[in-house]
Amino acid sequence: MSPQSGRRRRGGVAWLLGLAFIGLPLLELYLVIQVGQAIGAGWTILLLVLDSVLGAIIVRREGGRAWRALREALAQARMPHRELADGALVLIGGTLLLTPGFVTDAFGALLVLPVTRPAFRGLLARAVASRLVVLPGPGGPRSPGGPGNDERPGPVVRGDVVDPPE
Repeated sequence: MSPQSGRRRRGGVAWLLGLAFIGLPLLELYLVIQVGQAIGAGWTILLLVLDSVLGAIIVRREGGRAWRALREALAQARMPHRELADGALVLIGGTLLLTPGFVTDAFGALLVLPVTRPAFRGLLARAVASRLVVLPGPGGPRSPGGPGNDERPGPVVRGDVVDPPE
């Protein structure tokens, strides 16, 4: 990767963060004003409060499910990649649901609901994978003991496994 492409990536992230921290609140404010003019200020405030309460209930339920799934995966001694992604999405979605505003609530609901979460799980996996840096281990990119790699670092001691007496 050239230094130019790294600069380009950081520039894109800066624009995205600028849009999120400046553009999103302006959009939220505009929508709240528009809804307030259409249905009245009291109803708009009530709608935002009910939206946050409903979001908190959904996040509690889905967060509990994600936690149980994570514990089950760990109990079965398997890698909990799906469960960790679900937990992260529920956490982000819950934060958005508890933030007052219609756009953040809609996006938060998409991240939290089990029907739409798999699509965002795939996006999250691609985003994380694109940022991973894989460093080759000793002797090159193949790991010791991997397929087709009979060279092992250090001395090899052969022996038998003996079960301890009971």
